[in-house]
Amino acid sequence: MIATISGKVLSTQANSLVVDCSGVGYLLHVTPQTASSNSVGQGILLHTRLIVREDSMTLYGFEEPESANLFDAVTSVSGIGPKSGLAIIAALTPEQISAAVESENDAVFRSVPGIGPKTAKLLVVSLAGKVRPSGGSASTNLADELVSALVGLGYAEKVAVPAVKEALASSQEKPAALRIALAIISGKS
Repeated sequence: MIATISGKVLSTQANSLVVDCSGVGYLLHVTPQTASSNSVGQGILLHTRLIVREDSMTLYGFEEPESANLFDAVTSVSGIGPKSGLAIIAALTPEQISAAVESENDAVFRSVPGIGPKTAKLLVVSLAGKVRPSGGSASTNLADELVSALVGLGYAEKVAVPAVKEALASSQEKPAALRIALAIISGKS
């Protein structure tokens, strides 16, 4: 298994790169974003997945290991091959994919060219429990911390959640947002 390729970019196409690694040029299929963000002569490190078929061996490259792992999860779904998997990774962020799976919103996957309604439903069902948000956004973590703090102070979660949401619209600083949320709850906003 080839886990990573590191070297200089020899050529770029819309969906592929050729990377020189110690005198050997490797053709890697990548997302259009990866192809366009790299130029000839530039050094690069890609996390790879080697797909072996009866008539070919194809390398797929990803700039982050999380994208490579997401590619593995998506292509493990019946009916999703590597080209469709790469199209999904190119069209959707990991956060969009995990949110779609969590909310069972198959319309997100239907927005990807080549993914129909049945395949989109299958993706949502098959990826449940396999994909999670990659750490979540800072504001989501802050919101969770603030809700936990308010619940710890004795407020009900159903009261704390909307107050925190409103407070975070005013301030992203933890102490200030907590003061605002407390003021909202006590009716002094």
